[in-house]
Amino acid sequence: MEFREILSRVFGFFVKGLLYTVPLVVTGYIIYNLFVFLDSLIPLDKPGLGILALLLIITIIGILGSTIIARPIENYFLRLLERIPLIKTLYTSVSDLLSAFVGDKRRFNRPVLVKLTKMADIEKLGFITSEDLSELGIDGGRIAVYLPHSYAFSGNLFIVPAENVTPLDANAAEVMKFIVSGGVAEVDKVKSKSNEPTVL
Repeated sequence: MEFREILSRVFGFFVKGLLYTVPLVVTGYIIYNLFVFLDSLIPLDKPGLGILALLLIITIIGILGSTIIARPIENYFLRLLERIPLIKTLYTSVSDLLSAFVGDKRRFNRPVLVKLTKMADIEKLGFITSEDLSELGIDGGRIAVYLPHSYAFSGNLFIVPAENVTPLDANAAEVMKFIVSGGVAEVDKVKSKSNEPTVL
């Protein structure tokens, strides 16, 4: 076996090692730092107690927020925000964004294929966020579709004709993973049970 061939094989093993170790190290690093950050929000003597206390507090707030008692408090808080427009905009933006991913008002659960122009055969993957744009003065023939960017936590909102949108019978989380990875992530063949039927 020639030296060049040996070197090539060793390099191949090194690359394979990188493929195994780098994702593990990066994932572990992110999880560790997130754990340390959340644990430090409620500083207690033993590591881990802070994050347990935080989870308990959030759960209790969730329980209280689901009761009738919380409604007057929520209304008072929203009236208070009306007096501070900048903070209200920030609060509602964060609240709506979080609700889009979790909770009862999820918006990124209807994956679609969007044809942006009639002249070209280029299509993009996205998610329907609203089918009723009447409050914006936009006619009923068009809908709002969010198109995420690859390798970034960002995207663009497009208003497109309803006939340009094709609903996908696919799991929303898998479609999002496919888009964000730039199409290199393997998609599990799982049909979405949460996707609501879309009438276009």
